[in-house]
Amino acid sequence: MSIINAIILGIIQGLTEFLPVSSSGHLVIAEHLLPGWHQPGIVFEVLLHLATLLAVIIFFRRDLFKLLQSLFCSGPENRRQRRFLAMLILATIPTGIIGLAGKKIFISLFDRLDVVGAMLLITALLLWLAESRDPEHMREQELSPGKAILVGIVQGLAILPGISRSGSTISCAMLAGIEPKTAARFSFILSIPAIAGAALLNLKEIQAIPPSQFSACLCGALAALVTGLLALKLLLMIIEERRLRIFAVYCAVVGAATLVLALV
Repeated sequence: MSIINAIILGIIQGLTEFLPVSSSGHLVIAEHLLPGWHQPGIVFEVLLHLATLLAVIIFFRRDLFKLLQSLFCSGPENRRQRRFLAMLILATIPTGIIGLAGKKIFISLFDRLDVVGAMLLITALLLWLAESRDPEHMREQELSPGKAILVGIVQGLAILPGISRSGSTISCAMLAGIEPKTAARFSFILSIPAIAGAALLNLKEIQAIPPSQFSACLCGALAALVTGLLALKLLLMIIEERRLRIFAVYCAVVGAATLVLALV
């Protein structure tokens, strides 16, 4: 793998990991459309996931510090932060159960263009519905246990190629009445244990990096880190300006085109 290819893959990973367009879905589509293209090896994939994990930690470093600080301090604000942390833990449980129990099934669908197309259409529908929800009905700044579990279930199902993790979790939280900024914050911080868990399962593979590929892998990871930070900032701006329909239309067009391609 050349350095240029590694950087391109890193940029794609950094953008699609956080923008609501499904990174896994785009990888499956690319595999079918580009001659000779194949998904990067597990070593490079782990490095890219670690880079996007670092992007979330850097971007939400102040929020994470407040969550940790709340464990050792008292007061109303710290109680609110502890409750937020409890909801994160609660949401992580169904994500882990679904991921471990359905891993083989999900993997078997990663070469199905028809599945990718259908799931992209579902992502588009969720984004459109969330954007269409009356802002007056999205005032809650805290998730209830039931809503946290719902978001955790949706995150677990987002392993399906074509379902955007960020798009589906943010949309479901908004549809449940959570105001957009809180929904986005919860979704992205919730991604930390999910991304970390997936990376840790294959962390030992990093030891197998050939010396000749070290530079390329490092460049790809740095590209994913930088573009991941930019994608996080961009998506939060889009959510605040209520323009998720842009991604809804994009996912609908790509999903429909993918279904047509699958039938040809």
